[in-house]
This record gives sequence, C-alpha cells and structure tokens, in this order.
Amino acid sequence: MPGYHALSEAQAIEYARSIPDLFSENSELVCREIGDGNLNLVFHISEPASGKSIILKQALPYAKVVGESWPLTLDRARIESEALIIQGKLCPDLVPHVYAYEPDLALTVMQDLSDHVIMRKGLMDGNRYPLFAGHIATFLAQTLFYTSDLGMNQQQKKEQVKRFINPELCKITEDLIFDDPYTDSPNNNVPPAIRDAVEAVWKDQALHLEVAILRGKFLTHAQSLLHGDLHTGSIFIKADSTKVIDPEFAYYGPMGFDIGAVLANLLLNFASQEGWSADADSRKSYRAYLTQTIRDIWTKFEAEFRSLWNEHGVDRVSKTAGYQDWYMKEVLRDTFGFTGSKMVRRVHGLAQVADINKLEDEAAKERAQRIALAIGTSLIKFNRQADSIEQLIEIADKAVH
Repeated sequence: MPGYHALSEAQAIEYARSIPDLFSENSELVCREIGDGNLNLVFHISEPASGKSIILKQALPYAKVVGESWPLTLDRARIESEALIIQGKLCPDLVPHVYAYEPDLALTVMQDLSDHVIMRKGLMDGNRYPLFAGHIATFLAQTLFYTSDLGMNQQQKKEQVKRFINPELCKITEDLIFDDPYTDSPNNNVPPAIRDAVEAVWKDQALHLEVAILRGKFLTHAQSLLHGDLHTGSIFIKADSTKVIDPEFAYYGPMGFDIGAVLANLLLNFASQEGWSADADSRKSYRAYLTQTIRDIWTKFEAEFRSLWNEHGVDRVSKTAGYQDWYMKEVLRDTFGFTGSKMVRRVHGLAQVADINKLEDEAAKERAQRIALAIGTSLIKFNRQADSIEQLIEIADKAVH
C-alpha cells in the first residue's frame, strides 16, 4: 500500500495530535503499545492533564502471532472500520466510537475502553453480568436485521456485500473452524491427554457431514453483515456497559454464525468451570448463570428480531404467512451448528481459549476439554433437528452430569 509503514510510538503520538478537537495543543501525550493478540499493532495514547485517551489500531501486513511468513491483507482495516461505523449507527452504545480512519496507514482511531475488561477474563474471574444478555441480543438483532434483505433494500444490500467481500480472513475461518479440526492437520494443537477423543472426531463421518453442510452455509449464505469473530475476547464489558470490538473478520454470512460464536464461548467457560469453581455448589451455580444467559440471549434476540421484522421489514414477500416462523427456526438451527463448530475448534485447533488453557490442574483441564468436545460435537450433530434453545441447554447440562 503506497505510504504504508508500521507506526512507532512517537509517530502514533504525532498522528493523534493531528485529530481535530481531541487533545489540547502542545500538551504532553503518553503512548504505550498494548498487544491485542494475534494480528495488529495497538497503541494507547493518553493526555495526563485532561484524562482523555484514545486507541490507535494499525493492521500489519502479516499475522503478528506467526510473523511475516503468514501475510495478511491490509484491507481488513478498512473492513473493520466500515463495519464499526455501520454497527455504531445501528447501536451506538454497544461499539466503540470511531474518531478517524486512515486508509493509507490501515489505521483506525477509536474510543478507549480501558475502564472495561475483556469479557473472557471477567468470566474466568467468576463475574456475572446481568445486563449482558440484553445488550448482546440487541446488538445481534439490530446488526443482523438491518443489514439483511429483510431490513434493507435488496439492491443496496448487494452493493454492501461487495464492500465486505473478505476472502483472506474468511479463508482463515474456513480452514480453522470447518476443516483442520476434523483431520490430522499440522495446524492443530492436540492436547495429548485427549488424543483419543480428538481421533474419534477425525473418524466420525456423521459429524463430518454436518460440518460440510455448515461450511457450505458459511461459504454461500450471504444473509447479513456479520461481525465474524464474536467471541468473549472481542467484547469489552463492565457492570453497566457492553462494547463489541474487532470486527475485522466482518463479511456477509449466515446469522447463526455470530450468534453461535457468543454462545460457544459462554459454553467453553461453562466447561472450564471444572477448574475455575472452588467447589461443586459454586460450579453448579455459575453454570446455571451461564445457561440462563444463553437462554436470555436467544429469547431476547428472537423477540427483538421479530419485532424489527414486523415493524420495519422492507420486503413484501417476507411477510408471507408462516415465513417468519420458518426463518427463525432455520436461524436457531444454524446457531446450534455454528455454536458446536466454534467449540470444537477451540479445544484442539490452532487458536484455543484461555478459559480452558489457563487451568493449572491438569485433570480439571482434561475434563473441561472433554466436556467442551462432547457439547460441541453433540450440537453439530443435532443442529438440523433443533426446535428450542432449551435443547441446547439440555445438551450442555447432560455433558457435565
């Protein structure tokens, strides 16, 4: 990209000063680089005199976690910025505000959320977030409805699909979620203690059929603009606030993929309570909180989505009697399948989850891994029969009893 270079901390400060109406002229600014994980440079810039602060996120032309041997498109910065702006118009309280986007530098400047915590860590610490289900249900309902053929002009939607073709990052998802976990791939990271269970996954042809069907939907079903990577590490949270971040995997795909990503990560934490809970009673209580959150997310999402459809649907044909009920059942079934897919890949695939991997007791870790695999594979196999979110919760509960 012409003019592209990775920023130093000094250059990040210089850029921050150029943003109008943000920092005082000539005031001291402090910059520190903070790791966001796998793919990007992230700078935190603050003005001690006023307490103001912002985040600069710059895409690198390769995967930071691997190095220059894994090149990545810088266009993902545009996709992330444009997705955040669309999401911000639909639900401004649930995403960080974008101050600026600099295409030549693949740079997005956004609201600092340092007063929040990453939800994955919050759950590992045993915190409960009673407002989260309502917040994330609203995020899902608003973003999925208003970017679909139900909530926007179909021709305008096709133009938007074109803007969010995201082949390089979709390829990562296609391989890491729908291919590698089901074969002896060099990308896998198989925990030795559960190799027997993983090899059973590799041999399970009935499972592979369902994964192939789900993969086909991921490849072809341009239903809504997805966040594309909506796990608990992509959510900043505190008691009264939820902020969805990092939509660089955004593309047009099946709604159930985003919903399933949220539910899968709650269920991975559910499995990890083998090690995080102090005793059987606290384990049972926290798992009940997690499954109630799952129930509330689906119930509130469905109610809000149907309400948007009834009040703001733009398509006459979609109001045909019976169509809405059929459609919502299909989204539920996709949600089951994608929830399972996201779980399986986090057990023995390339990028795993701290909920399980940071457990220090090896026996508890192995139990958590086996529980997660059992839930994930059961959800995948059951997905096309699902009728109720209660069946998902029954599958989860059965795996720990």
